Amino acid sequence: MKQQTAQGRWEQLTQRPLLALAVAFAVAYAVPIVDNSAGHRLTAACTVVEWVVWGTFATDYVVRVGLARRRREFVRTHWMDLCAVVLPMLQPLRLLRMVSTLILVGRRARMASQIQLTTYVAGAVVGLLMFGSLAVLSAERDSPDGNIRTLGDALWWSFTTMTTVGYGDHAPTTGLGRMVAVGLMLSGIALLGVITANIAAWFISRFEKDDVEERRQTEAIEALTAEVRALRAEVAELREPPVRT
Repeated sequence: MKQQTAQGRWEQLTQRPLLALAVAFAVAYAVPIVDNSAGHRLTAACTVVEWVVWGTFATDYVVRVGLARRRREFVRTHWMDLCAVVLPMLQPLRLLRMVSTLILVGRRARMASQIQLTTYVAGAVVGLLMFGSLAVLSAERDSPDGNIRTLGDALWWSFTTMTTVGYGDHAPTTGLGRMVAVGLMLSGIALLGVITANIAAWFISRFEKDDVEERRQTEAIEALTAEVRALRAEVAELREPPVRT
């Protein structure tokens, strides 16, 4: 119990700093892509920031494993966190660091009870649009056959891909760009499912609440009716003349 409390305190203490680091990662990831003329020093500094953020999330995972009461169960139930930590070590690509950081910050955000599902979904949509646009722009901008050359083109393509509209006016031509497209399509379908389920759950909860209130009122009316009947019976008994012997 003490270890669980320590783990909870650690997660509560590190939640906001890790979210701030995730924002720093987003800036570091975006700057070299948006500013194509960025110098070597700026690009190297952004790369260092990305690795520092990933290293911080990896350290956070190790600490949480150490504080967990049942470590094997923690690793088994948080396998996605482990994959996100190991993924950038397998192949030091910026896209993999971006994916792993998105997974880790998303997992930590969902642990916070004060963050509502709607807020999380909205943040996930914005984050996927931004990172998907930057990732496909980085992969397609220098492609000879590519037609995604500007950030505006990338944002439009990401939006149409996530919503599964797919006009076809912009499409990735590189292998990495198509991997990003597959990820966005799957993420868009999943997010649409979450939004639909959330709306349906809200309506169901409203109907259930109304149903409970209606049953409560019905029970109150039935109880009042029974009480009135009992009072009428008592009054009738009092009005009856006494029996003479």
